[in-house]
Amino acid sequence: MPAKRTALSPITVLMIITAAAALASWLLPAGKYDKLSNKGNNVFIVANEKGNIELPFSQRTLDSLHIRISLPKFKNGSIQKPVSIPGTYHAVAKNREGPTGILQAPIKGIYDAVEIFLFLLLLGSFMNIFQESGALITGLSFLSHRMKGKEGWLIIILTFLFSFGGASYGMQEEALVFYPIITPIFLAAGYDLLVPAAVIFGGTQLGYVSSFTNPFATILASNAAGVNWTDGIFERILVFIISTAFFIIYLLRYTKKIKKDPGKSFVYLADTVSPQGVIPDSANDMRPVRPGLKIKLLLILFLATFMILIAGVILWDWWFLEMSTLILTSTILTGIIGRLSEKTFINKFIQGAENILNVAFIVGVARGITIILNDGNISDTILYYAASVAGHLSPALFILMLLCLFLLLTIFISSSSAMAVLTMPILGALAILVSIPGREVVNAYLYGMGIMGFLTPTGVLLPSLALVNVSYKAWWRFMYPFLIFLLILCSLFLIVGLRI
Repeated sequence: MPAKRTALSPITVLMIITAAAALASWLLPAGKYDKLSNKGNNVFIVANEKGNIELPFSQRTLDSLHIRISLPKFKNGSIQKPVSIPGTYHAVAKNREGPTGILQAPIKGIYDAVEIFLFLLLLGSFMNIFQESGALITGLSFLSHRMKGKEGWLIIILTFLFSFGGASYGMQEEALVFYPIITPIFLAAGYDLLVPAAVIFGGTQLGYVSSFTNPFATILASNAAGVNWTDGIFERILVFIISTAFFIIYLLRYTKKIKKDPGKSFVYLADTVSPQGVIPDSANDMRPVRPGLKIKLLLILFLATFMILIAGVILWDWWFLEMSTLILTSTILTGIIGRLSEKTFINKFIQGAENILNVAFIVGVARGITIILNDGNISDTILYYAASVAGHLSPALFILMLLCLFLLLTIFISSSSAMAVLTMPILGALAILVSIPGREVVNAYLYGMGIMGFLTPTGVLLPSLALVNVSYKAWWRFMYPFLIFLLILCSLFLIVGLRI
């Protein structure tokens, strides 16, 4: 029997793309735009082949260069990377990249992304130590058992919490541990096995769609696009509120229907098996532990960390140094409150960083592709031809095409971090050239990957369905009406966001 073929890892795919980018430096014409950058809110710097030119820091300067960005965007840090000046593209000498450039690209990418690299490692340590404290699983298991007999409210509360976890810090794999705790409660209430899958996996994936502080998606994508990650945060929070509320209503209507008539369960209709399955006896033997003062303090600390993170960036001009310091401080406090020994704390700290190391390397390797394109003098060439095509489209049509593009790409690139650092440098610069807010490009990426994440077989979907013995067919029949609504909702927000 031939060995089963598996998909290539994200890093392997990115290295193949790095080699393709190097080959493109031999085939595509080399060219560059003049670049405008902000120097300390006092003066603009225009960099071209003759050197650097200082221009007044004013809206008149931007208008004269046909850059349709308001001056406050530069003042408040929404625009953080040099901006290509429309109409200044010109040919330059070729700089063909070879094997040495390909091998150096990921190393240069890690150098270039070292702030994000360290932030992700510290975040991994924080999440691992918090998980070691047992606060999250203790709190949710206690809530689940206390809500027996009030399963409707349990669905509302848990779906909101899992959605918030997905939107705030990218909760996914760690949610798998809750299936043995929550599933028996829903089955005892007369629901089918789709309900725990919808609450846990559906909740976390829905949160991804509107990621407002997700470091693996929103922060990475915004940084790669050259915009402040808080730009557009209120739109994403509004999408979070509307989509989560609608999903809860949709799920409650389904549970009411199957409780009245179990034969209408999609598990029964799609799989012709009993809508209720068999859960291991060990799951029913689990007893909740009443949260004490320690658990309550840890849960408050966890929530406060992300609230302070948002406030720090919006109100106090924080960036990766300050954000990393906050995460490190919360990690230490978690260890102290959780009464972890010094040895356990250090081991879990290192282990947490190791768990997230693959994501950090993906960021560095993908950043190396951008470096190859820049060093090969072809990134602006790609941008020039893309802008020529996009310039003939209306902004609304363009942003919807981007949404469709991310829906398609997610089938092949399921890693949100790889997608962010691979596509955003070009698309972020393209957005400025065609007068589209960079935040909407980031939102199109989040919405596209988030919606398709409900269906792609990679990631957490199949393990989640396997844990409750629900088929992909049953999941599709349950989800597709809601996904149509979600696609329409996100499309409307993107179009309206162009006019804000």
